[in-house]
Amino acid sequence: MVESKYVGSELEIFAHAVNWKSYVRAKIRRFLRGQVLEVGAGIGAGTQEFYDGTQQRWICLEPDPSLARQIPVKSLPNHDRCEVRVGTLADLDEGEFFDCIVYMDVLEHIKDDRDEAKRAAQHLRQGGYLVILSPALPFLYTPFDKAIGHYRRYKKSSLRAIAPPGVEEEICVYLDCFGALTSLGNRVLLHSASPGKYQILLWDRVFVPISRVADLVIGHSVGRSILIVWKKSSGRPLGE
Repeated sequence: MVESKYVGSELEIFAHAVNWKSYVRAKIRRFLRGQVLEVGAGIGAGTQEFYDGTQQRWICLEPDPSLARQIPVKSLPNHDRCEVRVGTLADLDEGEFFDCIVYMDVLEHIKDDRDEAKRAAQHLRQGGYLVILSPALPFLYTPFDKAIGHYRRYKKSSLRAIAPPGVEEEICVYLDCFGALTSLGNRVLLHSASPGKYQILLWDRVFVPISRVADLVIGHSVGRSILIVWKKSSGRPLGE
């Protein structure tokens, strides 16, 4: 079993970003079906938002035992369908397959992201989805990114470049255009090393709702985050 200690300190702060999680949920809800694997589940903030009890099975895979223990499984609907495992993809059985594998702000923490995406695709059934949300725009990379273990921020071309064999792109969009503007302003004007709780609440309560509308207007052409979904076009049949 592969264990590791998470170096970031932002999980509890970003747990307050309810509007942001609602926005992301609206974009990915249709892919979260059947048997789902959430890689890098952290303290379960994403699990609480995206798992609704209708999935056949939901596995929270988290390499840091101290974080895994904080995932509030018993508070979830149909919690008997939700399971926490400490480890990484390397700890999965070769014969375990999923209808959806989710990376919510996780892939940027993994040095060999191409190999990680390839491994994930090998655990997808035919017709299954690989859903990845990550920080976007390399020019927004800050000391805060480095401090919490981000190797990179993505643009569409760099994320598409790691597409694993046997998948087709379903969607690839930028999200939160106003968040990108505030991040740029913070970097240029405030030089803040990390966002505080009140900064997160301001962004989530004020700017995220604006971005939900503005992103549509500008065709998701720029944003603080990037969302890509790949569909497996060959391999193990869906639901088998």
